[in-house]
Parts: sequence; C-alpha cells; structure tokens
Amino acid sequence: MIERHITSELETLAQQYPVITVVGPRQSGKTTLVKMTFPDKTYVSLEDPDIRVYATEDPRAFLANYPAGAILDEIQRVPQLLSYLQAIVDENNQPGHFILTGSHQLQLKQEISQSLAGRTTFLQLLPCSYQELYKLHPNWVEVNQWLIAGSYPRIHIADLNPYKAYRAYTQTYLERDLSQLIRLKDLSLFQRFMRLCAGRIGGILNKHSLASDLGISSSTVEHWIAALEASYIVFRLQPYFENFGKRIIKSPKLYFCDTGLACYLLGIETMTQLDRDPLKGALFENWVFLELAKIRYNRGLDHQLYFYRDQHGHEVDFIYQTGNELIPIEVKVAQTMHKDFTRGVKAFQKLVGEQRVPQGFVVYTGASQPSSSGIDVVSYQDMMSMFKNSNQS
Repeated sequence: MIERHITSELETLAQQYPVITVVGPRQSGKTTLVKMTFPDKTYVSLEDPDIRVYATEDPRAFLANYPAGAILDEIQRVPQLLSYLQAIVDENNQPGHFILTGSHQLQLKQEISQSLAGRTTFLQLLPCSYQELYKLHPNWVEVNQWLIAGSYPRIHIADLNPYKAYRAYTQTYLERDLSQLIRLKDLSLFQRFMRLCAGRIGGILNKHSLASDLGISSSTVEHWIAALEASYIVFRLQPYFENFGKRIIKSPKLYFCDTGLACYLLGIETMTQLDRDPLKGALFENWVFLELAKIRYNRGLDHQLYFYRDQHGHEVDFIYQTGNELIPIEVKVAQTMHKDFTRGVKAFQKLVGEQRVPQGFVVYTGASQPSSSGIDVVSYQDMMSMFKNSNQS
C-alpha cells in the first residue's frame, strides 16, 4: 500500500467541514485514500447500477440508510444527491459527516458550489508523487523510468506494463467518461486529437493549428480540450501576466496529468525510444510541473504555478507565486550543469527586480549543487527542498 501525503490534510479538514470532496483522475487512488482514512464509514459506490438507480429514484430514502454519514464514491454519477445532502448536514452540523469523491472536476465543482457552498471543501488528488513512489523503486536511477511508468498507483503496486496499462486506461476513459461529457461521432478522430495534444506537450496551445490538422472547428477543439481538462487528462497552465512593458504571450501551455499516459499516446514504449524522442525534454518539464503541483495539492493549496514568455524570446518554464514574491524555475534534461541554464531565470530577475524575485531554481537530471547568485541548482529527486521555507509552502 502506498502512503499518500495528502492524508493528514484530509484528516484535518474532516474535523472542520461536514462534507469533504476529493476530486482527481480515475484510478488516482481516491477510493483507497478515503477508505483507509475513514475505515469506520460505510462505503457506497455510485458506479454500481443498482445503487445508482436507487439513489436517483428515491434520494431521501437512499440517504436515510446512512444516518452516521458515508463515503459516496463518484458522486458526479448522481449529482441530484447534493441538494438533499445540504439539508442533512445543516441539521446535523457534524464535521466529516460525508466524504465525497469525483472524477469530473468542472461539472462537479459547479454543482457542489450551488448545493453545498460553505459546507464542503475540495482536495485534489493527482496520481502518486515521486516521494510517495520512491519507496517502491529505490533502485530507479533513470528519469526515463519515472516518465514512462507515470504515477498511477496500480501500475506500480501490481507491477504492470505501463504501455499496456495506459492503453486500457485510454479505452476505458473514452468509453465511460467522454460519453458523459461530449457526443462523439468519430471516436478515431478524437483519439487522433489526443495524440496531437501529446505531441504539443509543454508548448503554447494553438487551437487553430489543432483544428486545421484535424479538419474541425476551433470551437470543437476548445470543447474537446475542456472535456479532457474536466476529466483530469490535461492541464492548461496560464501565463504570468503583469505590465512589464513587454508584449507577453497570453495563451496557455498544455500539459498532461500524467507523463506515462502522454508517452503511450506518443507511442513511446521503451527508455531507448524515449531517449531518442525529441519530446523527452518536454515530457520531463511536464513531470516537474506535476511534482510541483502535487506538493501544493497535498497541502490543500492551489498550485500557484504559471509560466513566462514574451514575444522577444525571453521565457521561464515556471513562475511560482508566493505572496508578492515570484520564484522562477527553469527545467533542463542534462546530467551536467551549464551556465546557460540560468539565463532565463537571471533575465526574469532583472526584469522584475531582485526584491520580488529573491531566489530562482534550475531543476535538472543531474546532482544538486550549492546556491550561486541566488539561483539553486536542484536535482529532480530533491524538489521537495524547494518548498522547505515556510514562505514558499
């Protein structure tokens, strides 16, 4: 069993709110997490057809079966339950009364905000972090191993072949979840769309280019990306925008919620193939983004990550905002540190001013090195150290 770092935050929130909602991708470990954290609570899966029909047709009678509360798994399957939960939790006013899980973030958050505003809080559980998985693979020294395997817990616990596992995951996702979000007339076209998205990983999202390549409208591309985002397949990372006196790129960058899934969509099966693939650097950048986001999510916080790029070619892979301070982070696939790696960070420090940018980081695949001129060089294995200071947590 994998010990999840988000557990302590979940336990704390369950003492403060009557309803806790844990959202995240399918198979990211939500069910295992809540069942392990609340072993005395009755578990109810709304994926079960009989239970779902009962909950849909007679929600009052259904909820009356759980006077002490329950874990309601995949709540988006019966969203009308949320209105009835409101009356129950208002009457009982009991912390940690109901624990909900869900896999459709946008749809679910909107419905919960309408029905349970002020009564619940959200936690986002992504697939496992590097720190959570390291105990299972203490001998993994190649970053390629982490990129190809991805982070879904079952792949690591059951020692599955990642390529085959993500093939099955993609098929299940297309058949089960997408049918709830969009009406697909051509499944093969959407599969091609997903592969094209993987080919643009870490790049500026150009919906017109995708539309042209697929022979569809830009509005359809937006609709499909929104569906992938809602189902925790992709992230859109927004640019950091401030009036720096330069023309800033305002379109988001596209990342996947798991590098193993992206590798599958790109047809990468082995570490040798990954080494030769021109997107290896972008995949590593994606992996670093996910690890940084997981550190924040596991503490019940937003990721507060952006990127910077202007039309003159100046860019920084990630900008972490903490209060009024901005922390630039550059990502490189290299075993040897080069002074050019700090160029973007130094340019951003000069642009914004050292008072607001007191420190920067370079994350790479080599060994961590002592700080130099306010820029720490950090191995991907030591990224937790970037958040040790309280003002960056």
